[in-house]
Amino acid sequence: MNGQWVGRYEGPGAGRIILNVDERDAAYEGVAYLLPDDFKTFPASAASFRTADKQTDRFQFRTTSIMPIDPVSLLVQPWDKVRPHFADDMAFSSYADVTGNVDEGFLKLSWKTDIEATGEAVLPRSQADKPSELPSLKKNWAEYKDYVGSLKGRRFLFRGQDGLWRLRTSFHRRGRADLIRFLNEDIKMLHSYLMLRTKHFFKLDVPDELGAFLNLVQHHGYPTPLLDWTYSPYVAAFFAYRHVLKENARKAAAGETVRIHVLDQMKWRRDNAQILLLLFPGLSLSIGEFIAIENERMIPQQAVSTFSNVDDIESYIRSVESDDKQYLSAIDLPISERDRAMEDLSYMGITAGSLFPGFDGTCEELRERTFTT
Repeated sequence: MNGQWVGRYEGPGAGRIILNVDERDAAYEGVAYLLPDDFKTFPASAASFRTADKQTDRFQFRTTSIMPIDPVSLLVQPWDKVRPHFADDMAFSSYADVTGNVDEGFLKLSWKTDIEATGEAVLPRSQADKPSELPSLKKNWAEYKDYVGSLKGRRFLFRGQDGLWRLRTSFHRRGRADLIRFLNEDIKMLHSYLMLRTKHFFKLDVPDELGAFLNLVQHHGYPTPLLDWTYSPYVAAFFAYRHVLKENARKAAAGETVRIHVLDQMKWRRDNAQILLLLFPGLSLSIGEFIAIENERMIPQQAVSTFSNVDDIESYIRSVESDDKQYLSAIDLPISERDRAMEDLSYMGITAGSLFPGFDGTCEELRERTFTT
């Protein structure tokens, strides 16, 4: 049951429901966001919950809280602060009794609140762990260099992957979805440990510093809702080939490829609101260029991040595309050209030693030079 479930709900103020569920030791816990189509008449809400156990064939629970979302600030607020935005006779629920089950990839829910409001939803399981369905260009290494040389500089972001999986943050890949828990528990604990080891004291209540902190720990392997990109198509190619073994590349079949994702970031910024709000109740994908505090890797990697509360980023981007609005594309490169590409990248100064300043990067670069497998 853990993960993100997105769909529509029926009932008063029908609209979109986003359910973010984490698995705990003995139960499931998370938050449901109800976002009505007619947001001027009906308040959006956030309902926190915890199940009694881990039974999914049939479950029943009462929400631990229901809070309205301020239509201006988009923050969860007490009802008395949100009430002035709605009709005088508008009532707001304090709790809901929920029943449901998971059946053949669907989560089925129904509920009734203390003010007799009822609703129901059938939500499909996220497809984020399925293979990518993004159409791609097939190019060899020489064609790739020609192609990216024709693109307008800094209009696009690039991300290299050694597999054809969907875009997904490291946070969501670990089966997590509840960013409230992530911020209040995980990040606070991580912050308390790392502030013993950093020269700068990160102030998590300052948005720029929170972003810089998340970016720093992301670059050191901690799961976050950030996704790493680069302005350089060659840095992206390095990351696509980086973990492909030389021996495997030499034995690779003609159809085996790595992938470069290409995001038209200028068009995405123009057409979609950029919301760097960790607890934003809707779905969002925003581009953030964070301060490089104690993060030596950002500049040589020409790094930029997308922040997202979306599990299946590929499907989300494609859902807002149209015939005249295309944002995301992909280029697949042969695994067999790994050695040739890495040699070219080395001539350009793109090596592990340059991208990862320090002991580890130097050792990785020298391993690439001196070992044949």
